[in-house]
Amino acid sequence: MPASCADTSADTSADTNSGNRSGTALTLSVDVQFSAALGPDLAGFPAADEIEHWARHAFVHASVQGWDLAWRTRTRQNAPGESITNIDSSQLCVRLVDATEGAALNATWRNKQAPTNVLSFDADILLDQHAPLGDLVLCVPVIEREAMQQGKSVAHHCAHMLVHGVLHLLGFDHLIESEAQAMEAMEAAVLGELGIGNPYE
Repeated sequence: MPASCADTSADTSADTNSGNRSGTALTLSVDVQFSAALGPDLAGFPAADEIEHWARHAFVHASVQGWDLAWRTRTRQNAPGESITNIDSSQLCVRLVDATEGAALNATWRNKQAPTNVLSFDADILLDQHAPLGDLVLCVPVIEREAMQQGKSVAHHCAHMLVHGVLHLLGFDHLIESEAQAMEAMEAAVLGELGIGNPYE
């Protein structure tokens, strides 16, 4: 994704035993970036360490539940003959943007002429045992507006959009009702572990 790596960033990483099917400790590095166009006034919006924690938790929970199988299978198509579970590290880039950049990305990649809350760009790349998960773009003003409209805190809505995006990167979608219901249940389970109520109730 052309605009995923620039401006101010906070790079955090952690080793977590994800319970994945290979039984190995999975390292997830999360790079949280804030567009310079957002300016200094982000009071009330979650900090980089919170965003990193939520993303890592969603990824670890998915791996424990076996929800990462589609991602592992898709990634391993680049390495025929390899075990689909032989991944021991991954990386996620989360970029927070203003409405202008959000609209430009949505127009370029989805042919939609307005910013949206979250965009996901998967990365089916395998480098030895390292498989980057991809990029997520969160549009700060859209998330803030939706949180106000829905009567939620900005932090809780941001966490929801982050979990939603991680599930997209793992191969889940909501194009049909059954898929949407499955994703909603997954999101509620992950958010519940974070102490956040079901956003669909």
